[in-house]
Amino acid sequence: MIVDTPCVILAGGLGTRIREETEFKPKPMVEIGGRPILWHIMKHLSYFGVNRFIVCVGYKGDSIRDYFLNYRARNNDFTVSLGAHDSLKFHDSHDESSWSVTIAETGALTNTGGRVHAIQKYVPGETFVCTYGDGLTDLNIEKLYAYHKDSSKIATVTAVRPLTRFGVLDVDESQLVRTFREKPLSDGWINGGYFVFQPNIFDYLDSSVVLEQEPLQELARVHQLTAYKHEGFWQPMDTFRESKALNDLWNSGKAPWKA
Repeated sequence: MIVDTPCVILAGGLGTRIREETEFKPKPMVEIGGRPILWHIMKHLSYFGVNRFIVCVGYKGDSIRDYFLNYRARNNDFTVSLGAHDSLKFHDSHDESSWSVTIAETGALTNTGGRVHAIQKYVPGETFVCTYGDGLTDLNIEKLYAYHKDSSKIATVTAVRPLTRFGVLDVDESQLVRTFREKPLSDGWINGGYFVFQPNIFDYLDSSVVLEQEPLQELARVHQLTAYKHEGFWQPMDTFRESKALNDLWNSGKAPWKA
């Protein structure tokens, strides 16, 4: 278990590629199985002992603020006396009572590196996990964290091989199709969106930088960026079709990310 390790979640982007859902709410609040995808991400992290979250909000951030400000009432029975001030009693407790959630305003148009730069005061001198608020995985966070600590590098990025968009034909010299593979895994590795950073990551950030560009490129150049290869389930939610696919997985009872 990773106890007391914070996780920074980037949840402030515009989500323009899934406009059907994000016209009135931010993408991290798009629901999978009746819960925001943000909740699913946090629940998965919590399974490994990560219970302290810094959520970087921007576009329509009030939706995320309201969700957590009213979380206790949403998830517990309660009694309220309508004739008395401050007369509110909650019954029992919900499963997320150990969570600590800091909502940090980072601007609607701020780049990813700028968002992380803005929350430095909430992770002073700490190693921390960082991820996006719009993708799900069965990644073992504890193994990722241990790999990062063993590497002694400033940053670790999770590398994944996504499914290709189309089916692949293997054609021989006679133009005969030898095999047909429906949406196989890509041969190349891409950024899977789960990072672990040492405190000196902030030496590479400023208020306007894109995390995935200059900072990570510079860390790679000075041999301070390592990759943790994840062969398991990984699925971003960039389109309405991907949102539906994730809901179908959850409703089937076979969601790989469910703890």
